[in-house]
Amino acid sequence: MPANPAVAILVAALAGAATCASPEPMQPTSPRAAALAVGDTVQVWLTTGNKSALLSKQPTLTFASGSNNNATITVNGATTYQTMDGFGYTLTGGSAIVINRMPATAKDALLRELFTRNYTSLGVSYLRLSIGASDLDPAPYTYDEVPAGQTDPTLASFTIDSARTNLVPVLKQILAINPNIQIIATPWTAPRWMKDNAAYVGGSLLPQYYEAYANYFVKYLQAMKAEGITITAITPQNEPLNPNNNPSLVMTAAQQATFIKSWLGPALQAAGLTTKIVVYDHNADHPEYATSILDDAAAKAFVDGSAFHLYAGTIDALTTVHNAHPDRNLYFTEQYTASNGSFSGDLRWHIRNIIIGAPANWSRSALEWNLANDENFGPHTAGGCSTCLGGVTINSSTSAVTRNVAYYIVGHAARFVDPGSVRVASAVTGGSKTTSFPNVAFRTPAGRYVLIVMNDGKTTQSFNISYGGRIVTSSLSVGSVATYVW
Repeated sequence: MPANPAVAILVAALAGAATCASPEPMQPTSPRAAALAVGDTVQVWLTTGNKSALLSKQPTLTFASGSNNNATITVNGATTYQTMDGFGYTLTGGSAIVINRMPATAKDALLRELFTRNYTSLGVSYLRLSIGASDLDPAPYTYDEVPAGQTDPTLASFTIDSARTNLVPVLKQILAINPNIQIIATPWTAPRWMKDNAAYVGGSLLPQYYEAYANYFVKYLQAMKAEGITITAITPQNEPLNPNNNPSLVMTAAQQATFIKSWLGPALQAAGLTTKIVVYDHNADHPEYATSILDDAAAKAFVDGSAFHLYAGTIDALTTVHNAHPDRNLYFTEQYTASNGSFSGDLRWHIRNIIIGAPANWSRSALEWNLANDENFGPHTAGGCSTCLGGVTINSSTSAVTRNVAYYIVGHAARFVDPGSVRVASAVTGGSKTTSFPNVAFRTPAGRYVLIVMNDGKTTQSFNISYGGRIVTSSLSVGSVATYVW
């Protein structure tokens, strides 16, 4: 998390994002398109800004023929874009602590609610981990700690023992519920002895330790694999342009390119690891960080794609990177909700920008920040984020669970958009000058269509969903979001 994450962000038009770049090769049209007829139904789940509905099942809608003067969102399953990997959160060390101290029955019930994939659970399908501590751990640490003044270039002191108390047990329980969950991991800092300031906060990686740091990643991936935990992807550094967090490390784009092409990529390859390398992992105001690495052919050869946050910049920066390197993937990996934010405001902003905006701009994932915290918004390091509100709050005395706004933000996609779903074209036509319906659509591997729509206007608005020559009509109050499935 950045030191001051409160940023006002404007967003480029999301509806009709299918026109922003050339699509990937067309996927076979679902047989449901040909079979759609008057009388076929649409299931609806709704969340309102006033909390009168919280991911609540609504009356089923029915496709019909005919027309009206409403704005119409047309879903076109024949035009496809990226494949989706999933939706979820960062499972911070603090998250693991507050979950793991729950009574066994309550912990099992919560994890099943969060990670089971059906239409009654949340269905989280993607997680982010910190390699060592993030700022939402009780204190900073790495997986290779030595006394001050000493170094460990052979990594003789490397151990993930600090993860075995809470993080590893919680992850194993999650994987027992959903063995297919994907995991991206990133360090907040390198070990202090590798840095030019020998401190947890700020500083840069010393060039003489590039090889040791690459091997640090290898040892981490191997240690987690030995625990039965496969890491899908890594980024070399969380927020590499942020020197102020605790912990943190500064890594320029040029430094990251050199580290990847000369050390990290070859080290993973030599170890027989197929873990994806994803670059950047910071704000959308600097897309050139990612593109400059991808412009380096030797670095690009090892890179799967780039990752973004949105504490600065606009979400359409992801499309800028896609257009520059359409053969590489995009991921959205972090956005926090604040303890002093409003439910309605956060719901509206995050649905528009993250859940709709990131996939509409080519991202394969959309992750909110922290999965869980206690009633005091902890644990966190000294100087770490003290206002980060988790997807759930777990009371440290009673283990009572409060579901916060990020729970519903993620749920509107995670519950319905299965991994392997493809984004399909959706665009708004008609309506009045005040019509504003950000939206994004997907086709699941089972052939179902999922459309997420938000009313970003100033009044309650009715609109049509058009598919296969038929329409259904729906209505949303201001700032409300609905997920439609047929």
